[in-house]
Amino acid sequence: MLPEVDQAAAEAAAQLAPRARQEKTEETTRFHPAEKHRKIAVVENESRLSITLITMDRAASCTVFTRSDGKEARLPLDPSPFEDTSVVARLDFSPAFGALLATTLTGDQILFEMPLEGAGDQLAGRLVVYLDQNQWSTLSNACHDEQKSSGENQAAGRKLMEWVEQRRIVLPASAGHYYETGKRFSTDKRYDLGLTVLQYSRGWQMRDPLQVRRNELHDAFCHRLDRPRNVRSAPVFTLDPDALYSPTRWTGSELPRTLPSQLAFQTKALIAAASSIDTMLDTERVEEGPGTGWTAASQRFSDWLDKLDQDSQQKRRAIDIHIVKDLQQDLAEEAAAAGVSTELFRQWGFKGLVRAIGGSPAVGLFREMLHSRHLNKGTTWRPNDLTDMIYLSCAAGYADFVVCEKHMRDPLQHGLKRMGRSAQVYRRLADAVAAIEETLEAPSVPVGPAQ
Repeated sequence: MLPEVDQAAAEAAAQLAPRARQEKTEETTRFHPAEKHRKIAVVENESRLSITLITMDRAASCTVFTRSDGKEARLPLDPSPFEDTSVVARLDFSPAFGALLATTLTGDQILFEMPLEGAGDQLAGRLVVYLDQNQWSTLSNACHDEQKSSGENQAAGRKLMEWVEQRRIVLPASAGHYYETGKRFSTDKRYDLGLTVLQYSRGWQMRDPLQVRRNELHDAFCHRLDRPRNVRSAPVFTLDPDALYSPTRWTGSELPRTLPSQLAFQTKALIAAASSIDTMLDTERVEEGPGTGWTAASQRFSDWLDKLDQDSQQKRRAIDIHIVKDLQQDLAEEAAAAGVSTELFRQWGFKGLVRAIGGSPAVGLFREMLHSRHLNKGTTWRPNDLTDMIYLSCAAGYADFVVCEKHMRDPLQHGLKRMGRSAQVYRRLADAVAAIEETLEAPSVPVGPAQ
């Protein structure tokens, strides 16, 4: 969809109420004083009106703004923001209820929770359950292809949706899910998988792990400088617009500066949510990106460590050197952003940088996973391993439950244990659902201020 159309629609919404107020004000000058007072009351009532529903209808080729008094403003969709490969037929957005309902050309519906400006933590105590891509495929089969799904997985899928609808858990999507889904060859299977991710995630997303990593390093440096007020503290699981991709990948949508702040926020959120839905379900397959050479480089490094006549601690240091070198740009830029002087940065040296990395939930777990895999003799690196490790370490650093493949679960569990973190990691969806149910049914323990 084209952001320019949404911007024009936002401007039309902004103009709707003021225009009505101006017409009413001009009208009051032509009446008897008593009538004038009545009209003033009408004007005051007009000032309390708001936009209750915004509908973008592909078939009608228009955007409709519905006001709280039932009046409408219509803006033609010319040119249409819907590409030929788009399957979105209609979008209904309710600012008051913070919800977006998308309807596809085949009648499937997707409900997204929307961020509310100044609302604080919208997670509201819900458990966070992160599914690796293979688990989303399992869930998709349970929903759309029963012949390829066991009764156990179908029951697990029903349970998860029940808890999502009851607002007891969230199943966040990540940029990795969008990429992995988009490159599937079968259009029908890609649609089913994308629809499953969207319907179960309901707009919840995991912030880009590359941005989470930078935030963690920045905040670690702030704490080292005893400047806790300068930390970013951006939530990892969020409804925030543009959280899926860090600014280094995408700068987000530009909006007119003349828009009121609340309308600008809602418009930005609407563009981000609608774009996410449209992108995930688009019928055009996403091509795989060019190779980075990371897999081959990791394999060479593991093979070199296998032949090295050193103990595990010495090998761990070699791996840490490898990590620091890989993250040197992030470390330098985030140290500068936190206010670390060049001289102090040099004084902290290698140990200080490892300390910043190792003490952070996501990048610390990534480090632990690299240690486990490189120290395991005979490790074979696969092309998807880097993506899996980056996303899973970020998820496990902050989520309550993670479900993934065995070859990633074992190093992840080992890292969580070494770091003393509480996330539970499972290989089978049914096992995870049983553990989630046990947690949900356990009596809640009130947390005192001291905790």
